[in-house]
Amino acid sequence: MSNYNDSDSPSSSGPPRRYYAQPRVCQFCTDPNAVIDYKNADLLRRYITENGNIRPRRQTGACAKHQRKIATAVKRARHLALLQFKGEPLR
Repeated sequence: MSNYNDSDSPSSSGPPRRYYAQPRVCQFCTDPNAVIDYKNADLLRRYITENGNIRPRRQTGACAKHQRKIATAVKRARHLALLQFKGEPLR
């Protein structure tokens, strides 16, 4: 039975490292000129996955206020067929 603190283990030289995510800063809070608009499909494509799902806040780094605006803009763009509802169809 091996423990993380064993010095005879070749791969570990101490306690296991923990992953510390760096805090993300909202792009729209830092840049006042950036506007969330449903007509700007290029901007909104960065906030949806390949399958067409809206990315969560922990992936986008947007604050709660701007994430709600992004979600509303994506839904409006989908309704007007500027963005797709699902990913690319298999051929």
